[in-house]
Amino acid sequence: MKRQFHLVMIKPSHYDDEGYVIQWMISLIPSNTLAALNGLAVDCQRRDVLGEDTEIAISTYDETNSRVDPRRIMRSLPADRTQSLIALVGVQSNQFPRAMDIARAFRAQDFQVAIGGFHVSGCISMLKELPPEIQQAMDLGVAIFAGEAEEMRLDEVLRDAAAGRLKPLYDHMADLPGLTDQPTPILPARHLRGTAASASSFDLGRGCPYQCSFCTIINVQGRKSRFRSADDLERIVRENAAQGIHRFFVTDDNFARNRNWESFLDRLAKLRWEEDLPVKLVIQVDTLCHLIPNFIEKCAWAGTRRVFIGLENINPDNLASAKKKQNRIVEYREMIQAWKKAGVTTYAGYILGFPGDTYDSIMRDIDIIKRELPIDLLEFFYLTPLPGSEDHKTLHETGGWMDPDLNKYDLTHRVTHHARMSDEEWERAYNDAWSRFYTPEHMKTVMRREAASGRSPTDVMYMSWIFAGSHAIEGVHPLESGFIRRRHRRDRRPGMPIEPAWRFYPRQAWRTVVSAWKWGTILASIYPERTRIKKDRNREQYSDMALQPVAVSDYDDLEMISKTRGGAEALEKVRNDTAMRERIRSAAEEVAG
Repeated sequence: MKRQFHLVMIKPSHYDDEGYVIQWMISLIPSNTLAALNGLAVDCQRRDVLGEDTEIAISTYDETNSRVDPRRIMRSLPADRTQSLIALVGVQSNQFPRAMDIARAFRAQDFQVAIGGFHVSGCISMLKELPPEIQQAMDLGVAIFAGEAEEMRLDEVLRDAAAGRLKPLYDHMADLPGLTDQPTPILPARHLRGTAASASSFDLGRGCPYQCSFCTIINVQGRKSRFRSADDLERIVRENAAQGIHRFFVTDDNFARNRNWESFLDRLAKLRWEEDLPVKLVIQVDTLCHLIPNFIEKCAWAGTRRVFIGLENINPDNLASAKKKQNRIVEYREMIQAWKKAGVTTYAGYILGFPGDTYDSIMRDIDIIKRELPIDLLEFFYLTPLPGSEDHKTLHETGGWMDPDLNKYDLTHRVTHHARMSDEEWERAYNDAWSRFYTPEHMKTVMRREAASGRSPTDVMYMSWIFAGSHAIEGVHPLESGFIRRRHRRDRRPGMPIEPAWRFYPRQAWRTVVSAWKWGTILASIYPERTRIKKDRNREQYSDMALQPVAVSDYDDLEMISKTRGGAEALEKVRNDTAMRERIRSAAEEVAG
């Protein structure tokens, strides 16, 4: 009989403000890292990397929808510590404290543990010295893996663990791997049933050429783009479809800049329309994607149902301060209208706390967006100096204050000071931004716009409901939200008291009831409008300012231009570019004549 080596991969969650792990019966976002590493581990298993006499037994845990109980996991593992490895994967900065608490539990019993992900990779990439929390992990005997595990880099870690000689550090940041012909990112369907709509995820490209100062991707995945092939994509879709998975979140930071985008979309369209595979996608793009001929139309044809747009802000000066000069606010309206015309739901990230922001300017800009941009969903973030970003490196080197609690680095907590707003004003601006955008009346307007574009208002109604309630009711960002919150009495952050059972369980039951009532109240405020819209035979005739096309000559009338700093300069640049293109076109026609 073959001996077994146990590989336990855990994607940790993080703690809420009361110290309980954020976890749901059904979570919204699948873990791409877990899918990618599971695919690599299955490939190691197939190739017998630990020898023909050793089988790799793989277990995966996504803590956003599965409880991670170290004591229970330990009981399933062999007594010989060289026959198992606990890998905490895809660990972001806000998840690092929880990852370390899990690691300590296993290390206390002498199990082998490794940690990888954006936090350790970003810190090693950008800082001259290891930060204290990473050094503490290494002192505890936890192996650190920086970089990506493709091109058989996982093999080395598994062989070292099986021999009982894990290295303190596996540093692959200087040599990022290619993606073509790499193993399929995949998770067993039984794990994916813990996510909304049983969705999975994959990436088709990594790396980004832009230089946004708040971004960690450019320093973790590099500025040189790497891509999978159309054959890779088809294999991913087919292997997932074989177990009934057809919905995917494509995690490329900017799918529009993937050089293979057209071959990807053509292949997906072929699978959908010739083989009747019901593929549905959520993708991420930049604000200039509509300028690529046929891009949006092909995305819709290939099954794209929702698109996340890196809007970030409508203030050109703010965008320039973050080195996000590629965003041109005068393109926003035309771009979003193009997606709506294609029948794709749009949602965008919006960052609060750029140097020029004030409470009043933030509230004004949100009102402008509601009137002038037909964006369906908006999600707000604090401008956060994430470890691995240029902003974090600058503050670290200059001695600027940053909150020492990494658990707060989730983009929904203030972790530094602002130049123009007090801490209280900034926090009030963040909280009020959600309630300002997700009013019942505006959610109804979004539904009417959706129906005017020829689509059912149902999907955008439920998405608006989730986005509104996640912050207002659950106190979390929609990206880390889910359905039916789970709290385990003993899974509380160390240093915070374990509540007695007689108090914890009744309080948790009451919270669940109150939460359900609040969720129902929000839905009840907008659901009747959905019914009215669906019955309205003239629903496609609805129009408002955001749906009306605007020529460059008319942009002076938009408050997005006239009321924001830098708007006039941005418009003048576009007019000059337009005039130049017109002169070139006229000259070409004259030569041709």
